[in-house]
Parts: sequence; structure tokens; C-alpha cells
Amino acid sequence: MKKPATVETTSFLIDQKIRELGDWRGETLANVREMIHEADPEIVEEWKWMGTPIFSREGIVCTGETYKNVVKLTFAKGASLRDPAGLFNSSLEGNVRRAIDIRQGERIDEAALKDLIRSAVALNIESKKKARPQRASNKQTG
Repeated sequence: MKKPATVETTSFLIDQKIRELGDWRGETLANVREMIHEADPEIVEEWKWMGTPIFSREGIVCTGETYKNVVKLTFAKGASLRDPAGLFNSSLEGNVRRAIDIRQGERIDEAALKDLIRSAVALNIESKKKARPQRASNKQTG
């Protein structure tokens, strides 16, 4: 069984990916990464699926994928999130995920992204609470 990467290793791998991209995609990924951590400092970085940065807290919040023409933030439970600013512009047809495609030169609404991050974290926390079985009362009736 493969050991999970440490926090330090994961951060190093994401830093390295940003440097290796060396263009607007690396800069964009670095900027949204910073916004994600500002929105919730308890978010943990993971490295999965052959080099995809994952941002998690009580489950996956979003991924930070890079492609030739976009940096894509895919929210694992995006279809369940309110998006009043209309940031979601990709993967809109699915029942679970939603994504934000950021193209070169586009600016993302920082306040709206942080709100989405916080909402995704709150949804993960609430889902975990519901999934935990309630302890039976030890009270005896007589």
C-alpha cells in the first residue's frame, strides 16, 4: 500500500508544478491556491491522480487542474452549492461536480471564490456530521 504524501511533500509538489508551468497557468494556480487558503486556513493540500493538486477539509473541496487553455477548479460537490456570482462555467450538466474554467487574462472574483470555498467546506463538515452514527443512550428505563 502506498503511503500518503506528507503535507510538506505535497506543498513542495504543488510549488514545483507551479514553477514548471512557468506561464500564466502557474501564476493563476498560485493565485487561486492563495485565495483558497485565505478563505479557510484549515484546508489541507493533497496530491492525487498523477499530479493533481487537491484542496480538502473533511473531504475534497476542489481540485486545481491545469490544461493548455484553462486552469480548472473542480468542486467535488459543486452542484449542491449556491453560486450567486455565477462563477461556475464548466461541468454544469453533472449531478455532483461543478467547475470554474479560468482562461488566460481572466480575473476571478476573489470574494465570490472565497464564499464558494467556505460553502464547500461547510457542506463537507455537515455531510460528515450526518454520516456519523448517533450513539445510543445509556439511560435505562425502569
